[in-house]
Amino acid sequence: MGEIYLVILDKFLLTDQVAIVTGAGRGIGAAIAVAYAQAGADVVISSRTQEQLDKVAAQIAEAGRRALVLPADLNDTSSLPGLVDSAMAEFGRIDIVVNNVGGTGPRPFLDTSEGYFERAFHFNVTTAFVLSKAAAPHMLAGGGGSIVNISSAMGRMRDRGFVAYGVAKAGLAHLTRLLSIDLAPRVRVNGIAVGSVATSALETVLQTEELLNEMVGKTPLKRLGDPDDIAAAALYLASPAGAFITGKLLEVDGGLEAPNLNLNLPDL
Repeated sequence: MGEIYLVILDKFLLTDQVAIVTGAGRGIGAAIAVAYAQAGADVVISSRTQEQLDKVAAQIAEAGRRALVLPADLNDTSSLPGLVDSAMAEFGRIDIVVNNVGGTGPRPFLDTSEGYFERAFHFNVTTAFVLSKAAAPHMLAGGGGSIVNISSAMGRMRDRGFVAYGVAKAGLAHLTRLLSIDLAPRVRVNGIAVGSVATSALETVLQTEELLNEMVGKTPLKRLGDPDDIAAAALYLASPAGAFITGKLLEVDGGLEAPNLNLNLPDL
């Protein structure tokens, strides 16, 4: 029985693989980068802030793996092919891409401009498309690989104030499905529909204890998610444990079937 247990755990290892993780300076991206390192991967990490990336790189080093720190404004898609070029120059391979960078704040519908709507799509969808396209030839030329896109539960639910963010995340979810067919069978493409996770991004919405309690109370598992909850799912999808999964969205949201925070936007 012990031998069987060890074999199944081995399927979650990423020994000597190379991953690129965007938005890796904090929160979900940082947790995924560290988890991959703990599973045996070297990790290319990128976000805007050098100081944050250096802290994540130190955790990767503690896990005995190498980190390549590449500060960049990833909303500028011209910076994304450089992540791929640097990964190939430093490590000679790319096995995993995690498109985590993104996010757009809630805004009432009539206050949502055309520009705001298009910027939400660009930040959440176009960035993932550009990085995946740049990395895919190297993954195909090697041993294959895995792409993990970080979407949101709001991509399948409805609530006021989320027309830009929700449509963008729904677009990312369908990009996941379509890319999985384009890149099958060598490269698997999956996504995670994230629920309410305790990160600094969520703090901008949860400005009172009352709002926090409302969100927790409306979540079936009665807590907010932790970045490590998402990191565990991202490890599953990228590792050999998820080898028979592609084109799917894993819902890691505490059991949500409806939004758990009312922004109290009035009828128009």
